[in-house]
Amino acid sequence: MATKPSDLSEVDLIQQGAEARVYSGHFAGEPCIIKERFKKTYRHPTLEERLTQRRIQQEAKALLRCRKAGIAVPSVYFIDSTNNCIYLEKIEPSLTVREFIQQLPLPYSDEDNNKLYAIALKIGSVLASLHNTDTIHGDLTTSNMLLKFPHDAFELYLIDFGLSQVSQLHEDKGVDLYVLEKAFLSTHPKTEHVFEEILKSYQKNNKKAVEVLKKLDEVRLRGRKRVMVG
Repeated sequence: MATKPSDLSEVDLIQQGAEARVYSGHFAGEPCIIKERFKKTYRHPTLEERLTQRRIQQEAKALLRCRKAGIAVPSVYFIDSTNNCIYLEKIEPSLTVREFIQQLPLPYSDEDNNKLYAIALKIGSVLASLHNTDTIHGDLTTSNMLLKFPHDAFELYLIDFGLSQVSQLHEDKGVDLYVLEKAFLSTHPKTEHVFEEILKSYQKNNKKAVEVLKKLDEVRLRGRKRVMVG
């Protein structure tokens, strides 16, 4: 069985982002996801290397912290510092929460609403656990949440911790929720009631939720003011 990571010339590119390329490959004979942080030519080479390495280390540490807390996230298989790559467990079979919601036809039936509420309860609970560890995801969207098969069991995995950080500030946790709210409501129309269930579940499972949700309201207000001012 091979123990070395896949060569990037032998893997399949599945996503190209502003910060990284994501590939599907293998590690030690197992399917994996390979995240390559490519170089930014507009930065000084030394600064670029330092920032890239720090981002990779932050992502790996966030994943390890989550696993220690019992939060479902991909395992870290290997870090290739030379090529700025992190090799992660491939969660399969799975689909993103975004894909799951978008396959439900509008208007939602009672059965579909029950599924959405079940997902909302799970998301709120997982995010409460995440913030209980003082981990800020930094890019919460329904595309960064996976439902592992069978999807109606609602086993939820968080992925893509490339912008994560550690913070005890209620403000940062409130911003994390605000990012999700904006992404959720812009991607999934007519789901305001679902997001409210996420917040209820979050409040039930996070002892400091009152302070965090107060900050969320403040962030919302600042966001509305920016829109009004332009």
